[in-house]
Amino acid sequence: MIAAIERSVIENIVRQIVLQQASGPSGNGAARLPKLVVSISARHVHLTDDDVQVLFGPGSQLTPMKPLYQDGFYAAEQTVMVVGPRRRMLPTVRVLGPTRSHSQVELAFTDSISLGIDAPIRHSGDIAGTPGCVLVGPKGVVELKEGVIRAARHVHMSPENAASYGVKNGDGMQLRVESPQCSMVLEELKVRAEKGIKLEVHLDTDEGNACNLEAATKIELLRDEPCSCRKA
Repeated sequence: MIAAIERSVIENIVRQIVLQQASGPSGNGAARLPKLVVSISARHVHLTDDDVQVLFGPGSQLTPMKPLYQDGFYAAEQTVMVVGPRRRMLPTVRVLGPTRSHSQVELAFTDSISLGIDAPIRHSGDIAGTPGCVLVGPKGVVELKEGVIRAARHVHMSPENAASYGVKNGDGMQLRVESPQCSMVLEELKVRAEKGIKLEVHLDTDEGNACNLEAATKIELLRDEPCSCRKA
């Protein structure tokens, strides 16, 4: 009996130490989680070096206007017109840098409706079989055969952040947003874990407006735990 009592006491002491170390001074277990940033990603365009030359003239390079949250990424001074079927258009869509290996247009659902394009929900870079459009710049025109998507919601993080949340690259997570009369849980945020990346959730403008993100009083990033009510 004494041995059993001593073991239970020791286990309780160890448990308290672990909880205190994980909690930090505040005593809240979530206090040691990294700072969470949630960004609304407005419609934008990614371009190849070749397409930059065509749209803005030979020798042109993207000119950084404003740095984005992730180091090395920026909103460029340049914008393009995006033209869909039947000459529907978005006149000034911001280009983001740096350049990429494939040009791509990322829209919200309402943007795709305005353009008359049935843009599928895809993760950035997954453009095979997607609709195309026409890009118009001050010096030229580029016709994209594919590359128009609605960007799937996702969360960028470092491997260290992933370990803090108990997830790995490719896993799903949930974002719980508490805001006046618009509280909701956004599911199926894909984890994109890479070295040197800061923790950041990307939503499009429709999603940000739907949950009234600007007025949010509490935001939580949670593991996407399966429940028995979902179909297998």
